[in-house]
Amino acid sequence: MTDAAYSTTTERFQKRLKQRYAAERRFRLLGFAAVASSVLILAFLLVSMTMNGIGGFQRAELRVPVNFAQSGLTIERSRLTDPDAVQALEQAGLATAVSFAAEQALGSQGAAQLGSEAWREVADRIIADPALLDRSVVLTLPASDDLASGLRGTGPEDIRELASSLAADGKLSRNFDAGFLTRSDATDPQLVGIWGALKGSFLTMVVTLALAFPIGVLAALYLEEYAARNRWTDLIEVSINNLAAVPSIIFGLLGLAVFLWMFPNMRSAPLIGGMTLALMTMPVIVISSRNAIKAVPPSIRDGALAIGASPVQVVFHHVLPLALPGMLTGTIIGMARALGETAPLLMIGMRAFVATPPDNFTSPATVLPVQIFLWSDEIDRGFVERTSAAIIVLLLFLLVMNGFAIYLRNRFEKKW
Repeated sequence: MTDAAYSTTTERFQKRLKQRYAAERRFRLLGFAAVASSVLILAFLLVSMTMNGIGGFQRAELRVPVNFAQSGLTIERSRLTDPDAVQALEQAGLATAVSFAAEQALGSQGAAQLGSEAWREVADRIIADPALLDRSVVLTLPASDDLASGLRGTGPEDIRELASSLAADGKLSRNFDAGFLTRSDATDPQLVGIWGALKGSFLTMVVTLALAFPIGVLAALYLEEYAARNRWTDLIEVSINNLAAVPSIIFGLLGLAVFLWMFPNMRSAPLIGGMTLALMTMPVIVISSRNAIKAVPPSIRDGALAIGASPVQVVFHHVLPLALPGMLTGTIIGMARALGETAPLLMIGMRAFVATPPDNFTSPATVLPVQIFLWSDEIDRGFVERTSAAIIVLLLFLLVMNGFAIYLRNRFEKKW
């Protein structure tokens, strides 16, 4: 090769090398930009949701001094331990005593804006601490929704002026509402709570996990380790892959047609909801479990067989423990999807107004995504704040559930 030809070849090589380096830099910049944009969008979502949700964990409350010793409220202390203690306090005149104390402290206009169910909270406090009946206490009681709107600067002019006056006197303020985490749904945003939907989600997820995980893992083990390779197994594999991509509302229609036909008296029960979501989650678990089983090196199986283990022992003593972390990864993805689903649960009637938390797996219930959907449809500003707060609770529930699953995955992870 001549010097001129060698020089030309070298220049071409250097040019191509610079182009490859430039392409690599562009790829790195694009990757960094993609990650940065994702982080910024996530941060914006979390910050905006947190800012909107802070108000959802608060409610407008009125300070009302009540002297129970001079209120004329007479009730036997033994009645406070009965199941109907609230009704007994109502019959004893508790609602009237609270209204009178509110009128004395807030005036007639302020007392009229006391929450209609405020006396029930007073009854709960008396039941928890009967000694309140012997002394004077200052209670913080929920204001009406109109007064809460006036405190936010919306609503009629007279209500806004009344709210400003009471707030200036220190008789009206927005405080942290611990009851939001312990109450259930209500028609008044001042009285709603998330506990009923949270408990319903927990019971539904328990049923989903109890059905989908063992059936999905066993199906994956059979298809990967025992099933013969023929057209039928190929058809099953194609069906499972297709089911993983089916829209969730189709599973809701299936639950409506099958499960509610079998159990017509369990409409909106966590048992039916969990069975419906298990159908949706199972294909994802089967696919991820099969991939985890395939990832186990053949040498593990050969070594176990060489020392005299039976095929069943090879599968359950060696292959399954090594594949379990990968199976749990697929389970985490499937359960996270199931926790946020709304459409299939709407189809089986879990959108009903449920004012009491479910007692068991067959009690009427709702779930957090459906509760959020229902509250977001309300036009009241109070429900908008409660919706953001419920979304934060849902995210925290998802983080706790996924964190526990990740801990189990890491706990069972083995290296070879």
